[in-house]
Amino acid sequence: MRRKIVAGNWKMNTTPVEGVELAKAVAAGKGEVCPCVDFIVAPPFTHLSEVVKATRGTGIAVSAQNCADEAKGAYTGEVSAAMIASLGVEYVILGHSERRQYYGETSATLNKKMALALANGLRPIYCVGENLAEREAGKHLDVVTAQIEEVVYNLTPEQFANVIVAYEPVWAIGTGKTATAEQAQEIHAHIREVLRKKFGAAAEQTPILYGGSCKPSNAAELFAKPDVDGGLIGGASLVAADFLAIGKGFAK
Repeated sequence: MRRKIVAGNWKMNTTPVEGVELAKAVAAGKGEVCPCVDFIVAPPFTHLSEVVKATRGTGIAVSAQNCADEAKGAYTGEVSAAMIASLGVEYVILGHSERRQYYGETSATLNKKMALALANGLRPIYCVGENLAEREAGKHLDVVTAQIEEVVYNLTPEQFANVIVAYEPVWAIGTGKTATAEQAQEIHAHIREVLRKKFGAAAEQTPILYGGSCKPSNAAELFAKPDVDGGLIGGASLVAADFLAIGKGFAK
């Protein structure tokens, strides 16, 4: 049985005080959701320490939204994987479409980040996905294949065992559009097959999360698909009730 995961990417939202309150509200309502679901919250860097403290002992894990591609040094404004891990953070999101699009992150960059994250005991949530032009051109399978082969294929089997993959249809993020459950299943199954070609049966244990406008109204339909193991949630993760309702997409 693969893990069922609902991860909330808060992006550049909430103040530290608001973030702690949001994390506490998620922790308070977690008992209403199937215990089979693992919750992860990804606050901004400024909140990580306090959110780790607020969620300690609740069963809610904390993720960073990014890490630097260097270990340390004269890199003003960057935050290293070692710094993040020292706070008690367990996960880090790598390769999010916004990082690729706005900050020019490439596979070369992400290989360095992946290595540093794993070396410091962080579990990467590695994002893949196509934009609207790539989807309309029928290149979506090729795009995600390349994003996996160029980064994940460089891992050892031991490293790969710590990776979560998140599929983001970039054309569905923040647009109100959502891939149908059938479209999600098609590409999640493809991702698993690409992983299987390199890592064999281990790919059956890799959680693959859906990251495109997942909300309470469509979570159950998406999560019912055999290769959709949860969600990487954006806007809906900023409201505790909505975030928890998405978790309820997995039946008790």
